[in-house]
Amino acid sequence: MKSGGDGGAGGTEDGSASVPGGPPQPLEWKFSQVFGERTAGEEVQEVDIISAIEFDKTGDHLATGDRGGRVVLFERTDTKELVGSRRELERTDYPVSRHPEFRYKTEFQSHEPEFDYLKSLEIEEKINKIRWCQTANGALFVLSTNDKTIKFWKVQEKKVKKVSVMNTDPSRVVGNGDIASSSVPSIPKQHLENGNYPDKSYNCLSNNISLPTDTRSALRLPVVVSSAETSLVARCRRVYAHAHDYHINSISNNSDGETFISADDLRINLWNLEISNQSFNIVDMKPANMEDLTEVITSAEFHPTHCNMLAYSSSKGSIRLIDLRQSALCDSHSKLFEEQETPGSRSFFTEIIASISDIKFARDGRYILSRDYMTLKLWDINMDSGPVATYQVHEHLRPKLCDLYENDSIFDKFECCLSGDGLRIATGSYSNLFRVFGCAAGSIEATTLEASKNPMRRQAQTPSRPARSQGSSITRVVRRGSESPGGDANGNSFDFTTKLLHLAWHPTENSIACAAANSLYMYYA
Repeated sequence: MKSGGDGGAGGTEDGSASVPGGPPQPLEWKFSQVFGERTAGEEVQEVDIISAIEFDKTGDHLATGDRGGRVVLFERTDTKELVGSRRELERTDYPVSRHPEFRYKTEFQSHEPEFDYLKSLEIEEKINKIRWCQTANGALFVLSTNDKTIKFWKVQEKKVKKVSVMNTDPSRVVGNGDIASSSVPSIPKQHLENGNYPDKSYNCLSNNISLPTDTRSALRLPVVVSSAETSLVARCRRVYAHAHDYHINSISNNSDGETFISADDLRINLWNLEISNQSFNIVDMKPANMEDLTEVITSAEFHPTHCNMLAYSSSKGSIRLIDLRQSALCDSHSKLFEEQETPGSRSFFTEIIASISDIKFARDGRYILSRDYMTLKLWDINMDSGPVATYQVHEHLRPKLCDLYENDSIFDKFECCLSGDGLRIATGSYSNLFRVFGCAAGSIEATTLEASKNPMRRQAQTPSRPARSQGSSITRVVRRGSESPGGDANGNSFDFTTKLLHLAWHPTENSIACAAANSLYMYYA
């Protein structure tokens, strides 16, 4: 077993050189960018808190979703030439290969709050997961989901259309564009009063309305033309709804580019991207009697290269690997990964902290990374006897489990991610901290960083201060000294109202995007 601990940052000039024949040196992380930075005393709205982050396969685009049901897209700019009056490259402070820069691209409202009248259930608009699909013809495709409904979005640039000049003759137009009365014969008043019309040309029922030639020649129909301006348009192509009785916790694209899965607490469904009115149930854990329910599905993901394989985790701390070639209904797994419980170590909190909140396949598909409340575990899919490595994230909180249970922090669902080269892993913690571990053989890298402009800043003790309301304390790192129920290995206090749950690693570079409340922080090494 490998156990991670606190470590410093260091390394060679490019931050990734390794000792010949040995593990790579620890990376030196630097702040890169922040979007939606919080100001002192700012009251951040609950709907603005980020709830999902995802890079696309190229790393040139980044998507975030928030609790208000919005999806925000960012694009990489340090490798693209700007279009417009400035023809120079986007300014970068560091070499392009080391310092990816992103800028805001567009945003759209993906989900709205709903109410299920049959079940008397409110459905939040919060985005639970975002997944990128294959691009086509310069358009971006994104899957997003809330608790019940998955949507397939297409985002592309379209030319702005404008109405051309109507070229009307000003001498023949009066008021709001009415034709001048002098050019249209008038209808005598007495004929209007008596209902008599002197000519069939004035009979509205005849559909034969004759106008003088000079009047018809003055009329111009507007023409819609495309201008040189373009705008990004997000359009919902498909809605995949009414397939889950419980809250959707995962969606994952298949490597075939045609299908994806969605998972809730008890079922996993297989969808075709082109078909929104039917799906196939491939995993069903619902017992005949709900009193016999012992575990639920917590996360699910397709294998990155094998379109027939996927894995899902459970609240019991196990991971099941299933093969779609074996059976249409995959209730029986092909492999089961779980760690044997140490005799005498069981307590009231054992099952709660064993629940896996997130799993990720390594890029080559050989390893699976899982995150439970206390640890990160790395699993080899060819070895189901136990994890090949375990990294301690919250071991220092074990004496405080009672307090964490009382304030519901023990149920927080932290995500995890792997670097594209598979040499490092990362996950979040409290006080807006996140941790990076080296997982190469012999590596002792274990770095703790804070989601701020100075990621290597050490937390300082501050005098006790009055407790803030939930709405304000979640928007900044608050250190309450003796009031804090826990601390890290360096003696720094933790604030359990600020937590870094969501983060993503760039697929090809050592760059991490992480969310602290409504702010998106980016770091590179």
